[in-house]
Amino acid sequence: MYRVKRFQGIADIGYCASKKMAYYELKLHLQITDQALPMGYVVTEASCHDRTAAETVMTQLPHPYALGDKGYVSQDLQKKLYDEYKIAFWTPVRKNQKIHQSKAWKRWMKRKRKVIETVFSVLIDQYRITEIRVNSVSGFESALDGILLAYSLVILRLVER
Repeated sequence: MYRVKRFQGIADIGYCASKKMAYYELKLHLQITDQALPMGYVVTEASCHDRTAAETVMTQLPHPYALGDKGYVSQDLQKKLYDEYKIAFWTPVRKNQKIHQSKAWKRWMKRKRKVIETVFSVLIDQYRITEIRVNSVSGFESALDGILLAYSLVILRLVER
């Protein structure tokens, strides 16, 4: 991974804590609707923390309510998004946080998170979004836009039925 020449200066080495491994790639931050439609996205270097890209992706197409995963937990970010953009940003709590959520809230959050996880799972498994093999930034953008467009058309077709 230290000898890779593709996207040198853009992509870099990140660390996946859940898999306990380092990787050389880019990171996709995706905003989706309740119906699993991609609305906005930001691609960053792998080492970019989720909170850094959260504001950018959520303000592309602002919605009054946003849901993020545990990587986005930040009271400062939640306050800033609400004060500046009137976006209520909800994240699941970590086990070591002092904030406690009700069981009903946790169930609701789990249902919503399942939609998000399913979207990423489909994009990876069926649309092979992690296997884009191009040598230029414009080629990467075109391939990513094409995948997200194809996925959106399929979802819209399913919703239409």
